[in-house]
Amino acid sequence: MNFKKNIIFLLVLCTVIRVNAQKKEGILVRAGKADTEIASTMWGVFFEDINMGADGGIYAELVKNRSFEFAKPLMGWSVKGKKIAEGDVLVLNRQENQVANPRFLRLNVNAAMKGDVGIINEGFKGMGIKKGVRYDFSLMYRQQRSHVTLYVSLTDEQNNTIAETHFKLADTSGTWQKQGMSFDATDASGKAKLNIWFEGTGLLDLDMISLFPSDTWKGRKGGMRSDMIQMLADMKPGFIRFPGGCIVEGIDLANRYQWKKTIGPIEERQLIMNRWNVEFSHRPAPDYFQTFGLGFFEYFQLAEDLGAAPLPILNCGMACQFNTAEVVPLEQLDPYVQDALDLIEFANGDVTSEWGSVRAKMGHSKPFNLKYLGIGNENWGPQYVERAKVFQQAIKAKYPEIQLIYSSGTDPDSERFRYLNGELRAMDANVIDEHYYRSPDWFLKNAGRYDQYDRNGPKIFAGEYAAHVDGKITGSNRNIWQAAIAEAAFMTGLERNAAVVNMASYAPLFANTEGWQWAPDLIWADNLNVYGTPNYLVQKLFSTNKGTHTLSASIDNKSISGADQLYVSAVADRTKKEIIIKLVNTDTESKIREITLDSWKNIGSSGKLTVLKGNLTDRNSMENPALVSPQEQDIRLKGKTATVTLPPNSLVMLKVKYN
Repeated sequence: MNFKKNIIFLLVLCTVIRVNAQKKEGILVRAGKADTEIASTMWGVFFEDINMGADGGIYAELVKNRSFEFAKPLMGWSVKGKKIAEGDVLVLNRQENQVANPRFLRLNVNAAMKGDVGIINEGFKGMGIKKGVRYDFSLMYRQQRSHVTLYVSLTDEQNNTIAETHFKLADTSGTWQKQGMSFDATDASGKAKLNIWFEGTGLLDLDMISLFPSDTWKGRKGGMRSDMIQMLADMKPGFIRFPGGCIVEGIDLANRYQWKKTIGPIEERQLIMNRWNVEFSHRPAPDYFQTFGLGFFEYFQLAEDLGAAPLPILNCGMACQFNTAEVVPLEQLDPYVQDALDLIEFANGDVTSEWGSVRAKMGHSKPFNLKYLGIGNENWGPQYVERAKVFQQAIKAKYPEIQLIYSSGTDPDSERFRYLNGELRAMDANVIDEHYYRSPDWFLKNAGRYDQYDRNGPKIFAGEYAAHVDGKITGSNRNIWQAAIAEAAFMTGLERNAAVVNMASYAPLFANTEGWQWAPDLIWADNLNVYGTPNYLVQKLFSTNKGTHTLSASIDNKSISGADQLYVSAVADRTKKEIIIKLVNTDTESKIREITLDSWKNIGSSGKLTVLKGNLTDRNSMENPALVSPQEQDIRLKGKTATVTLPPNSLVMLKVKYN
């Protein structure tokens, strides 16, 4: 019995000693000594049309292959009816007479009743239809003779009609016209189809067959999916990088992104195959194309909506080096450089300038206030450096105020990276873009990566990063708390080094639950729903609480970057009069820390704690979108000290007001 009592006494004594030791190891935040002003662009978002991010994603068009320009002209469409003879349905190609949109569909309708002749569109993995929402149907047509009535309906998975309307095509002049009709959905479906039946007699040419919900972002006709964009707005991003990513490079130069082909009237924007169509044999996407309904004008407009700085990336005369690795000869690089100069004029130029007038005609007379421009994406080698220098010389000569962002390749540790880092610094680069897709352990070990970077050298853009867990895990299962908390620990290092790191963005941004090619991803969506991953919640917490100035947070005058599995950063928000401290505990045991706010007057007597925690394998999902979610609570301070409990595997944020 005495032996058992002694054992219990020793266990209690050890617990008391451990708790007391934790309390003694206090964190000192020198709250009266602001270190560095934090760039307004510190935390942003990076959008690329991957994983059905644009078509079938944030671009709210519901009709797949609306202009019959896919590699297979009727992909996504099926022809139905009992009164269709050979030659009644043809795909015509205008070729060089209309390069941007050469194909259209010709239908010969002969004394048809409803149900005799029709075309059906399957949408992007089906169509997401919401009960009570108005849907706007439109098409371009050319009618050679007589009048034909169109019966337009939406049917659900059981072929029940959930929306319908009909109208006559009014014009018989033989010239292209646009006509449409709106109707309300009486029920919801995540896998609806669009049915168009033709009644009467006539010869019809059809193109740009379109269906949009009316509840788009800001109610814009032909706009973006509001629930997905709201997820971005909730992050309050400081910038939005677009349009990529690897689609900027293209598989080859013919497949590269060309911004001038993405502006102007929708029917004049030239579709191309999305390079993710064929990139991964284990995730084929033969119906993945870029229609460019979401083009550069819409990206600039979205940045303005979000209050974010626009950050376009342009091709530098190099195709993806993992694919064809094509390069444009230096003597033929001028058109690529001119595209960059013209883009700056499109964004910022007066309405009397050539490209500023194009912007104005699209409905935006005021400049978009472009300040940043990326030269290439994940390019490397001397062939990149020599092309980057050509861009630098031309752009700085005409627009010295534009901050140019340069690629440092695909990884942060290789000889390629070290070569580019040296060359770009010798060029006096404004900003160097570093990418890291690495294990959670890499992120934990590299939280202090920028502690020793030159404060007077180029700024750093952490342009693409994500913690990748075991490769045997696929899809949204990769967005687990283990990855998110490792990213949070790394982000404390980015925030602590805001003197060097001016921009950072997770990648990729969006993924369709059925149409993804790459994982993990920040936000997952299907045709009706969207949810944020634990990684999203970490990004949102940092982005909405970035403060205005860094503060020193230390234990024994040392920054806290992994010692005892603890990572800490601190900032002040001089506008909101707040001190904000972020603490990441990657230990399997809880910790208690006393946080003392040094040198401040009039510290509030209470604060707010926000806690994100979970088991390492926890993830959010469509079925349980809030499994990992922030919890808030009040905390009382004792003088200038707050005693904070850090649960195992947690991100904790303390906010205290001051006067």
